[in-house]
Amino acid sequence: MANKEKKPRVIRINFSWFYLLLVLGIGWMIFSNRGAAPAKVEWPDVRQMILSGDVKEIRYVRNDDEGKVSMKPEALGKYADLFPAGQLPVKSPHFTFLVSHNFDPEKVFDELNASLPEESRVKVKIEQGSRGWLEMIDWLIWPLLLILMYVWMFRGMSKAGGAGGGPGGMFSVGKSTGKLADKDKVNVTFKDVAGLYGAKEEVMEIVDFLKNPKKYTSLGGKIPKGALLVGPPGTGKTLLAKAVAGEANVPFFSISGSDFVEMFVGVGASRVRDLFAQAKEKAPCIVFIDEIDAVGRARGKNVGWSSNDERENTLNQLLTEMDGFGTNSGVIVLAATNRADILDKALMRAGRFDRQIHVELPELKEREEIFKVHMRGLKISSDFDVEFMAKHTPGFSGADIANVCNEAALTAARRNKPEIDRQDFLDAVDRIIGGLERKSSIITPEEKRTIAHHEAGHAVTSWLLPHANPLFKVTLVPRGQALGAAWYLPEERKIVSKSQMMDEMCSLIGGRVAEEIINGEPSTGAQNDLERLTRMAYGMIQYYGMSDKVGALSFYDSTGARGYDITKPYSEKTAEVMDAEAKKLIGEIHDKVYKLLTEHKEGFLQVAALLLEKEVIFAEDVEAILGPKVKPQTDSNE
Repeated sequence: MANKEKKPRVIRINFSWFYLLLVLGIGWMIFSNRGAAPAKVEWPDVRQMILSGDVKEIRYVRNDDEGKVSMKPEALGKYADLFPAGQLPVKSPHFTFLVSHNFDPEKVFDELNASLPEESRVKVKIEQGSRGWLEMIDWLIWPLLLILMYVWMFRGMSKAGGAGGGPGGMFSVGKSTGKLADKDKVNVTFKDVAGLYGAKEEVMEIVDFLKNPKKYTSLGGKIPKGALLVGPPGTGKTLLAKAVAGEANVPFFSISGSDFVEMFVGVGASRVRDLFAQAKEKAPCIVFIDEIDAVGRARGKNVGWSSNDERENTLNQLLTEMDGFGTNSGVIVLAATNRADILDKALMRAGRFDRQIHVELPELKEREEIFKVHMRGLKISSDFDVEFMAKHTPGFSGADIANVCNEAALTAARRNKPEIDRQDFLDAVDRIIGGLERKSSIITPEEKRTIAHHEAGHAVTSWLLPHANPLFKVTLVPRGQALGAAWYLPEERKIVSKSQMMDEMCSLIGGRVAEEIINGEPSTGAQNDLERLTRMAYGMIQYYGMSDKVGALSFYDSTGARGYDITKPYSEKTAEVMDAEAKKLIGEIHDKVYKLLTEHKEGFLQVAALLLEKEVIFAEDVEAILGPKVKPQTDSNE
């Protein structure tokens, strides 16, 4: 058999060992010099020590005119008062002294030794004091240590932050931290995005631009440069951007707005330039900037920041890259934010973000699809009704629904169930909205009675008013900060009428009025209800123009044009009128609910008694006592 050729052994230098040796060396330098330093004394004191026979050796350095004195061990204690705090040095020399250039060491020490007996004479060493390399090391060692620590720090930061660790090291801090997903690695498509019908229709056009650009450019059209995804948190803006890249089969750069802002001046602008330079090399491609409000905040409204603010410099560079003198052919910028009102107007104009795509909270059919997506890997019972859960989660975002599915699975596992059923999902919704059930909460019987009547007041008021939200269940089980709760299934309205708002406000104050009827006085349990009630009352008067005295005026600034203007857009007289109207409106609502609960007091007391007995009652239980829920008159006329 032929001998296998041995491969040359490659020795790789691991810088971690170098850092370890460096730390050990510094530690040795520090701990090897432990003990007191040599004490500085004058030549007459040294002369007296020599004459006393206490000196063992003297080393004299000519160039420095310095002498170093080593004492005899048995005599060192006599001079303890010459050392700071009486601490004696462990090693020699023990004392140092300086003399003038006229000092003649040979003559002086010969005369002193001649006057001493032979056993007390001092050993003298005279040196020239050549310390060239040592002095150079003294000057260089600490700057070198600082430089090495600086490089080490930036090397770690670069690797941790993805700012170009490896070649470049500390000089790569201005490189883009955007993550590149090549076209073969983006596996998310529109099939993975449930709901979002309107948003998907708009971004499909962007996908068509990237797939067939000549179809549009042949007619003289220009490909849009950017699209801004606007919507509440958790609605799937980031997922939608990934689906665009996956459908178009193009590279996808993703970066957060906060990644541009660093403690170093100019880094943000440099990263923007580097990001777009990389994107142009991969064109056609998509650049996705998540939470763009971190750098896109309106200029001139940052209180406490000057015109040289790093965030503003980054924004200026971003504006230039998106639509400046340069060209961005084939690069489409997608950005996401839930605070479009604070973005700079120059960033929002056509030519930079040509269109705004609103990603709203999912509606009933969309929530049903989202549930099906997140239930794929779960063991669900065969009789589970997805439509039922979609109806019972109004106002939930896609992220909330994903959380409900996960929490339902955890709840079923805690109960040792083989499958996840409807009750697990309902308990998961209760936990997410209301918080964790507080089983150890101590409530007195009198408090429990007051809470039962309070919640019954909410339930009965909403049941008897035609425009109030339909009741789902009422509970006395404490959750989070609430001692009890009434759960509703609000209708998904696009607009709300005055009568609907009035009925909702009546249901809010129903608990407090019920306490007044039963106990003769209110309690602190209605604080949250009153807070929401007051906010709605002022909203009707100040924003929606639903007051006859104030008129059809709105003082709401939906554009954010006033910025940090602390002055009110109305006079003090108008403010007094609005305060009086709000008090009048809440007083009318209070009297209406008081009359309503008094007229139906028997049914109200039955609901409270049933709630005390079962702790949790549903709409069917209330219907059995009060009859069918009152419907709006307009429904019966249609």
